[in-house]
Amino acid sequence: MRINMNKANINYKQIFRDILDKKYPHKKEECINLLNKEYLSVLDVITLNKKIFGSPDSSTKAFNQSHRAYNESTVIHILNFQKKHQLNNSELAIHFRLSRHTIAKWRKEYFSIAI
Repeated sequence: MRINMNKANINYKQIFRDILDKKYPHKKEECINLLNKEYLSVLDVITLNKKIFGSPDSSTKAFNQSHRAYNESTVIHILNFQKKHQLNNSELAIHFRLSRHTIAKWRKEYFSIAI
């Protein structure tokens, strides 16, 4: 099941291509695989952002963490990642910088779908 992340018609591919063309042409090769995908998931956008802009400082991390939102397809992807790599909720929480309680809630809601 794919959910279109572009609810507000935001073309993330074009935004990232413009940024790479104008400010970071040396990082274009590193990001080309993700930009060539037909569909960019929420995690793809986060990955592109990290590759282009690098790791943020601690205050920016805290701000960004409190403003994240995950759609159903991303939640299912994260839960499938947990199953594939045989991680417990704590390990998954550390890997994706989430709350253990959030993961437990997702597992209860999506258990029949993803796992």
